[in-house]
Amino acid sequence: MSKIHHPSSRRTFLTKALPGCAVACVVAKPLFSCPVSGRASSQEEIHKFEKPVQRVPTNIQMTMARYGDFVRLARALEKEMGKEKLIEFLKETTTERGLEIGKNQASRSPDNSLDTYVNQFRGGYENSLTKEIVEDTEKAFELKVTECLWASAFHRMDAGDLGYAWVCFGDYAWARGFNPKIEMVRDKTLMQGHDFCNHRYIWKG
Repeated sequence: MSKIHHPSSRRTFLTKALPGCAVACVVAKPLFSCPVSGRASSQEEIHKFEKPVQRVPTNIQMTMARYGDFVRLARALEKEMGKEKLIEFLKETTTERGLEIGKNQASRSPDNSLDTYVNQFRGGYENSLTKEIVEDTEKAFELKVTECLWASAFHRMDAGDLGYAWVCFGDYAWARGFNPKIEMVRDKTLMQGHDFCNHRYIWKG
């Protein structure tokens, strides 16, 4: 394999080829449920490409399928770049992506206050997180997550290190992109092997 000499080229390729993690995963359509136009009528024989998939995948199976190619590519790059440089590269890339996601989310929201930002965690992510709200005030919001779909998927692929750099690390930039006055503090993640994630968002305004 020839070596890749330009980090910017890696970043451009990886960002285009593997969009969205912790945050983009939530809004993406399931890989196995895309509608197909031009379906044959009931009187006609159904073409093999039009036949429905009988086995419905689980959330964890879809998540692993989505990130499987990413893990394989990242491990190949690790051999070329070394693990330290790869992890640094993934963190830089997901930080850029997180900032963009936060800014886009703020542009579609009624305001970019702390309350508006954390409201998505009060009732959302029910199929992907097991969570408990520890604190919810005007100045701080803390979420304790004891089960995470993404962490489970990456651990099953023996890739928690990649998952943290590519999925979890972008959470800091996501909050900052939504509003620079929102600071996220966290020192435990399931992805890193801890018992829970302690997401804490602090309003610095």
